[in-house]
Amino acid sequence: MIIQLLGTGDSPGTPVLNCHCKTCEDARRNRWERKRYSILVKSAGKVILIDTSPDLRRQLLDNSIEKVDAVIWTHSHFDHFGGFSEFYRVQGNVDVYTTPQIHESIGKYLHFLSYKRREVNTFEKFTISDLSFTLFPVNHPPVEAVGIRIEWNGYRVVISGDTNIEIPEKSIEEMEKPDLFVVNSIAPSGKFKKHMNAREALYLAERIGAKKVVLSHLGHFFPPPKDASRYYPVGEDYQLFSFGEGKLNEFIGD
Repeated sequence: MIIQLLGTGDSPGTPVLNCHCKTCEDARRNRWERKRYSILVKSAGKVILIDTSPDLRRQLLDNSIEKVDAVIWTHSHFDHFGGFSEFYRVQGNVDVYTTPQIHESIGKYLHFLSYKRREVNTFEKFTISDLSFTLFPVNHPPVEAVGIRIEWNGYRVVISGDTNIEIPEKSIEEMEKPDLFVVNSIAPSGKFKKHMNAREALYLAERIGAKKVVLSHLGHFFPPPKDASRYYPVGEDYQLFSFGEGKLNEFIGD
């Protein structure tokens, strides 16, 4: 099984248009960026996307992904579904999994696209290829949002989705003891209605007993990656985690 972070940025990405803060200027000067949020899961020759970033076309081209077998949406904010239109005239009738309410919300925007709507309820396992998935509710007001647990061959990966720290206790139980925890952290500090900061994200990782944690959905509030990585386990676009043979391998993308 392979987990790849296709985009580790928040809704505007980094650099932010018309922003000249230290981080955004460093991104322009040194030609790095954080594309909008999407995660690739690959196993047994199947490709699953968790969320469909507005930057999806570039993400798929950069990683030579020619076919997507399934999509899972975590919530109805544009930076998490807007790139689905990149399938238009390229690939129709892809299987898309999420809760009935999230399907209803996103469907209002994507009614012109052809896809197979697969409704799943929270806390109910479903399978795609040789992977087991469970959606669990998180707290991202005012919309319904879910995190995801993935199980494969004894490994467990948990993706927090967009959420603040006020996650329901039953969901916390679903998140316990992941081999890899991908958790949203929009800034190093500060109080946010919809998201966690780094301190909260790392506290949550410790609470659930995560073996490996990587911060994603990062805003330009973080310093440039070379500086931020000294203090936080920040993710990078195209960072890859490979599971198998009793170990987890990690690679940084080009």
